Amino acid sequence: MEFVQDSIPMVFVAAAAAALYARASSSVLRPGFPRLVALLPLFPFLVAAPLAFTSSAIIRATVAFFLAWLCAFKLALLAAGRGPLDPALPVLTFLFTALLPVKLRQRRGGAGAGAAASTKASKPDLSLVSCAVKAAVIAVILRLYQFNSRLHLYVRLAMYGVHIYCFLDLFFPCIALAVGALGMETEPQFDRPYLASSLRDFWGRRWNLMVSAILRPSVYDPVRARAGNPAGVLATFLVSGLMHEGMVYYLSLRRPNGGMTAFFLLHGVCCVAEGWCARRWTARGLPSPPQAVATLLVVLFVAATSFWLFFPPLCKDGVEEKLLEEWAAVAAFFLDAGKKITWYGQRGN
Repeated sequence: MEFVQDSIPMVFVAAAAAALYARASSSVLRPGFPRLVALLPLFPFLVAAPLAFTSSAIIRATVAFFLAWLCAFKLALLAAGRGPLDPALPVLTFLFTALLPVKLRQRRGGAGAGAAASTKASKPDLSLVSCAVKAAVIAVILRLYQFNSRLHLYVRLAMYGVHIYCFLDLFFPCIALAVGALGMETEPQFDRPYLASSLRDFWGRRWNLMVSAILRPSVYDPVRARAGNPAGVLATFLVSGLMHEGMVYYLSLRRPNGGMTAFFLLHGVCCVAEGWCARRWTARGLPSPPQAVATLLVVLFVAATSFWLFFPPLCKDGVEEKLLEEWAAVAAFFLDAGKKITWYGQRGN
């Protein structure tokens, strides 16, 4: 893969060609075994493509999330005649849906179009403010990383958690903005996870909704239909954990230790237990806990288990230092760009 080494455009050209092949073959083959056989050669490519990025762990893991996880699952669903991909979709829509972490939705017309347009007109302002706040938070965190060696471990891990959320919730809207410029509308990827009132609310309706939308038809629904809801929940969290182990490998290029799988299985078990307790609680006519209390408990549980199981795989074998080095380079790039823009602006005046 030397011809695509460290080349984002070349990798995505190759990925686009793979997606177009998937669309063409699916348009002439019925869902099931024939379509699966036609699509099978694409999966090794999707797994191997991120490894072309040898110099940047962040880019390698990001491309792995796009291709080795989301795109691979979307193609598997396509083979079964399910999921967001359909060979009847226009070419550009098919490509964006296959290769990017977006879920496109149909634009609605009709009598309510004016009200909808009015509602949507107010959302960009809120999104702009939200993105500006998250960009400012990331800038502060990147500055604090310079003092990382002096910070307590839990303070560092808390910063990493906030950084991950702000980066993803800033990165995905940027992709959505690019897609929107081409006339396509996307669904949001996050819905204020810091306001979750339960673990089920956090994972199912607020955090990384693109992953939830893919795991639901590919894992949860089939397992639930055969073995019931608890088995479906546990299977979904198990698969999510295994895929996160894969993301750890793409970051570190070392064998993962199972911490991610343990983290997600623990949360799966807790979601099942939480649902059972909620049903018993409601059946007895007991009042729900206050929203603020429930949210605080969710945040504390997610933070504590993340410190215990999620972050340790990312903080060993030099991974933490490598990531901090790359983020320092990102910060230096934007700082230098800002200085140049200021200089040119002053020179123009």
